[in-house]
Amino acid sequence: MTMPTSTTGATPAAQPTQPTAAAAGTAGSVAAGTGSAVELAGVSRWYGNVVAVNDISMTLGAGVTGLLGPNGAGKTTLLHMMAGFLAPSRGSVTVDGEPTWRNPGVYRKLGLVSEREAVHGFLTAYEFVLASARLHGLPDPAAAARRAIELVEMTSAQDRRIGTYSKGMRQRTRVAAALVHDPAVLLLDEPFNGMDPRQRMHMMTLLHSLGDAGRTILFSSHILEEVEQVSGTVQVMVAGRLAASGDFRTIRRLMTNRPHVFAVQSSDDRALAVALVRHDSVTGVDLVKGGGLTVRAGDYGSFTRALPRIALTEGIRVHRLLPSDESLESVFSYLVEA
Repeated sequence: MTMPTSTTGATPAAQPTQPTAAAAGTAGSVAAGTGSAVELAGVSRWYGNVVAVNDISMTLGAGVTGLLGPNGAGKTTLLHMMAGFLAPSRGSVTVDGEPTWRNPGVYRKLGLVSEREAVHGFLTAYEFVLASARLHGLPDPAAAARRAIELVEMTSAQDRRIGTYSKGMRQRTRVAAALVHDPAVLLLDEPFNGMDPRQRMHMMTLLHSLGDAGRTILFSSHILEEVEQVSGTVQVMVAGRLAASGDFRTIRRLMTNRPHVFAVQSSDDRALAVALVRHDSVTGVDLVKGGGLTVRAGDYGSFTRALPRIALTEGIRVHRLLPSDESLESVFSYLVEA
C-alpha cells in the first residue's frame, strides 16, 4: 500500500506498510485576512547519521490539526523547522510562500509555544506578556497584553510572579505571550502539559474557537485523548516519517490489510450470526454475553452494504451497528505496529 496523501494531496515518500489516507484537509478554508497556509515540501532533517525527520510533505490551512506521534517521533524537530528555529537539511518550509528559516518577518503572523519552558520566574504574567507585545512592536502593547491574558483566564493571577505558578498556569501564560500579536498561525508543542482538567477543557475550547475564526493551528501531543477531543484531523508521525494524514476515521477505513471490528445488536443475534458467517466479507463473529455480536470484517464497505440486505432477508431487525475500532487509539496502534 502507499503512503497517505497530505491534507492537500501532496504525497510523501512511499512506505508499503502504511495505509493510504484520503486528503481529508483541514477544518475549513482560510478566512480572509486571518488564516495562513503552512507548507512543507520534501522536508528532512538529520544530525550526522541520525535522521530525525524524513521526507515529509504536508500543507496546513485554517483550523486545528493534531500532530501525533510517540516520544522521539520527530514532532518537536518538525515544529522547530516550521517556526524557523532549524533549517531543513533538505526540502522547504514556508508560511504563505515565505521561508521560515532566517526570516524574522514571519513572526508577525506566527506564534509558538515550545515544549521547553522559557519563562523568568521573577516576572509577573502581565510583565511577561507585555514584553512579548513590545517585542512585536504593537501600537498598544498594554491593551494587547491584557486581552491575551484574559483569553487564557489568567487575569486574576496576572500580577503574581510566575515563579509562584503551577505548571498549568505557566503554560497558559506562555500561550498568552504567543497569542498577544494575534497570529494567523499558532504552533504548540505539548500545550496541555501540567494543566488540570478544567484548564485543559478551557484550552481545548480556546483552540476550537481560534480554529473556527480562521487561524491555522497545529499542536503536537503523544496523548491520544487530547488529539481526539481537539481535532479530527491528524498528522501521524512514526520514526521521523509521516505515517498517515487526514481524518483518523477515514484513515482506519482505508486500512484494508486490517480486519474491521463492529458491534452489532439485533432482534435475533444468534440467527444473524449464522447468516453473517456465510458472507465473504465476514472473517469472524462472536456472540457477546448479555446480548449483541462482535463482527470482524475484511472489507468495511462490503460488510456495511451487505448487513441490511442480510437482515432483511432473514427477517431480523438491526438495532445498533457501531464500528468499535475507529478510535484514534486503535488507528495509532495499527500505524505504530505496521
